[in-house]
Amino acid sequence: MDASTIQLHPSWLSHLEDEFQQEYMKLIKKKLLELKKNNIPFYPPGKDLFKAFNLTPLDQVKVVILGQDPYHGPNQAHGLCFSVPDAVKPPPSLVNIFKELTDDVGKKIDRTNGNLESWARQGVFLLNTTLTVEKSKPLSHQKLGWDIFTNKVISVINEVKDHVVFILWGSFAQSKKDLIDSNKHLILTAPHPSPLSAHRGFFGSKPFSKTNTFLVSKQIDMIQW
Repeated sequence: MDASTIQLHPSWLSHLEDEFQQEYMKLIKKKLLELKKNNIPFYPPGKDLFKAFNLTPLDQVKVVILGQDPYHGPNQAHGLCFSVPDAVKPPPSLVNIFKELTDDVGKKIDRTNGNLESWARQGVFLLNTTLTVEKSKPLSHQKLGWDIFTNKVISVINEVKDHVVFILWGSFAQSKKDLIDSNKHLILTAPHPSPLSAHRGFFGSKPFSKTNTFLVSKQIDMIQW
């Protein structure tokens, strides 16, 4: 996997190009090629691997939502954390995100459509910290090396941007707090929206209105959630 073959928006590539020459990235490429050769499904499809980066260029990032790894069922993952393609039933965590959004800002949501591309196009960077997963094997690529890459991505946003809202749901996302300068950015934390943990404080955390209040205070256009 090298920068010349990666479809990555130039705003990101200028900061991340060297990562594609690193040994860890070569090992990721080797693993993914092995899976493909052996007809072992992994997600998302190759064309969607860097979708978050291409729908939300670095210069347009206003908000970062961190996920853990992609959905591991067929036709669900498409390169944006928590999001699913059109016509795919929203998974339980996303249903809970929509419920909190409705309670927070009073907006009725079409819960049959879980595609969050409209958020991404407004500057909401929907990043999974692990970018691939094998079919029916959650966290199967967690130790593949993607975290080195995505830690670099978070660090780049932290360094080159001002007044970004980082939304960290769950302990895994919150483990990235040390990469973020809270004097420059707003960090919002809450339990994960999973049905296993949402009732421990995700519901009622009001991340969407808090995000917009902060953005407007910095003369940045709010997100139309």
